[in-house]
Formats: sequence, C-alpha cells, structure tokens
Amino acid sequence: MRKVVVAGVGMVPFGKYLDRNLKSLSKEAIDKALLDTGITKNSIEAGYVGNSVAGVITGQDTIRGQVILNSYGLGGIPVFNVENACASGSTAFHLGWLGVSSGMYDCVLILGVEKMTHPDRSQTFKAFRGGVDVEAMAEEISNEDTSKSVFMDIYADFARNFMDKSGLTKSHLAKAAVKNHYNGSLNPYAQYQQPRTFDEIMNDRLVSEPLTRMMCAPVSDGAAACILCSEEFLKKHSNKSPIYVEATVTKSTAVKGDDRQGVVAFAGQAAYEYAGIGPEEIDLFEVHDTTIAAELMAYNSLNICSLDEIGHWIDHDYTTINGKKPVNASGGLITKGHPLGATGVGQIVELVWQLRGEAGKRQLIKQPKTALAQNAGGILGTENAACAITILKR
Repeated sequence: MRKVVVAGVGMVPFGKYLDRNLKSLSKEAIDKALLDTGITKNSIEAGYVGNSVAGVITGQDTIRGQVILNSYGLGGIPVFNVENACASGSTAFHLGWLGVSSGMYDCVLILGVEKMTHPDRSQTFKAFRGGVDVEAMAEEISNEDTSKSVFMDIYADFARNFMDKSGLTKSHLAKAAVKNHYNGSLNPYAQYQQPRTFDEIMNDRLVSEPLTRMMCAPVSDGAAACILCSEEFLKKHSNKSPIYVEATVTKSTAVKGDDRQGVVAFAGQAAYEYAGIGPEEIDLFEVHDTTIAAELMAYNSLNICSLDEIGHWIDHDYTTINGKKPVNASGGLITKGHPLGATGVGQIVELVWQLRGEAGKRQLIKQPKTALAQNAGGILGTENAACAITILKR
C-alpha cells in the first residue's frame, strides 16, 4: 500500500443556510480545498461524497454525488456515494484513502456535505429516524416527540448509564461543555462562537435529563473537502507540506452492549495498531460529541484515560486547548455544529490545520505532530452503529 497524504482542505463555516443548496455549499468547500492544494480540478481522478439525509430533506437521492460534482465541472470521473449515518464523511475519506493507497488513483476528492435545515423543522427530525433499526424501534418512533430528535432520549439514557458507572455528575458534563464553548468562540468556522459559563449551561433548557441544550449538537448545514493523493503526486504537483494518513479504520457494531468493547473502542484499537502508536502518542483528539456525554465516553473508549479518571481530568482541565491532552480544540460538535455528512471531514480539516499550525486563535501552543479524529453515527442496541477513526501525522 502506498503512502497517502492530505494535500489540501477546505470548509464552509457550519451553520443554518436556508437559502443555500448542496451544490452551493459543496462548491465553496471544493474551491477552498483546490486552492489550498495548488492543483486544478483536472487532476481529480475520482470523487467520494459523504451525505446522509439529502433524500429526506431535499428529495435528492440515489445520485447525490454525481449531481453535485457534475455541477462543479467534475463529470466523467468515478463518483462514489457514501451513506453511513453521521460517519458518512469519514467513511468516504476511508474509501478515498483506499483508492489512492491501492494505486488505483493518484489524486481524489473527498467531500462531506449536508443540508439539514428545513422550513418545516419536523422534516429535519424525521430525517434522523433512519439512523436506528426502524422495525425494532417502531413504537418509540410512532410516539416520538416531533419537537426534537429521536436520538436525544437515547443519548440521555446512554449518558445516565455512563454516569452511573463512572461516578461522573451533571457538573462534569457542564464543565466539559464550558471547555468546548470556549474553544468554539475561537473558531470562525463554528456555528456557535460565544463562550458560555457553567451556570448558563447548567440552567439552559432541558432537552432530556441530564442534557441541556448547550450540551447538545445543533442542527446544521455545511460542507468540507479534502484532496488526497500519493506522496509522489504531491511532490510533482504541489509545494504543500504533506500531512500523512497514518491510519483510517471504519467499523460497525457487533451489538454486544458492552461499551468498553463497543465499536468506538475496537475501531480505536484497530487504528492504533495500524498506525503503530498508542493514545499516549496522540497530541490532539477530535471526538464525536453529539452530546457532551459522548465526548467523555470517548475518553474511556479511546484509552485517553481510564473510566475512574475522567472526572479528575475534567476538574483539572487536562483536555483544554493547552492541557496535557487537548480534546475538541475546534469546539466539538456542540459548538461547531453537526451537519451529518460533513462532520467527519470537518474534523479532519480541523486536524490538518492544527498539524500545519494554521488554526488561528485556537492553535495549540505546542504544535501537534499526531492527531486523531473519531466520528460515529447511527444507533444499534446500546451504542453507535458505525465508527470511523482517522490518525494523521505531519
């Protein structure tokens, strides 16, 4: 397998864009990625497009990637449509890496894009329903509160169970959320850019106990793009410093119900083994905090710290931007936003900026050398249905 590098990245600030479509969002992200790389679109040999809910929200199904990339002027190339719940974008990244590392292509485009806002908010929440086993959860779906996502009660249940096992309190959730809201205030690509206090987060509107609104990722639109190529191609066509893909792993749950051995844990272990490193050698993590509780669960699953250490780590600011092990320097999903198909690629874009020293006000004082993104989605049993892990190195 050949070495694969991220040659360029681009991203649209995540937010609510009722007046923009998938093509518009995608064009901005791809333009930025190509400009960052210094190559033309004629160098792109294949496109991998991650999207989750366009069929429900916009009615565009079946050929989403072809429609988007043809409008951009990338007709004729192979286009692969990738749908894998919230992990759609990072799964597209994994498949694009495989295309280049195998020697099939020298240069490919990875695009994650999502339109989630809709004039009828219930239509947005309807889109989430497909991320569960609709037969197994038919009763829950039929009784669903149409004012919120079906996932929020599930996530809240996960949070309560995890708190019982770990000894964490709602205060720990709020403290971690304060960290992410501060980080988001430094990120011009974040949907929410205002720091929040502990009291504001604790006293915000309750979504589902113990989760308040500021502990949960918002509904978002957005797009992010990466150009992946072989090391040899980059040397010939661009003067950009390479960011190497050390590992990319995509796994699905075995529905075992043990979160320590669940999909995030064994995907992380597989990624560490592939890269030949351990969590202690990762300088920066971007993890999938659909709710802030999911971030704290990832500390355990990814072996950032042990289960009984999580509260201590939060209380002592170990995961702040300049703590001993920074997590979600971008602000995470709860402030950056969560446009499903774009989320995983957006995490990778953030890590590339940090590894290059281009992250602006949120740049780590000690520029990281190795970084990990964890992107999960869907629900089966008592955990995520899918998880993708990416490890990058400068």
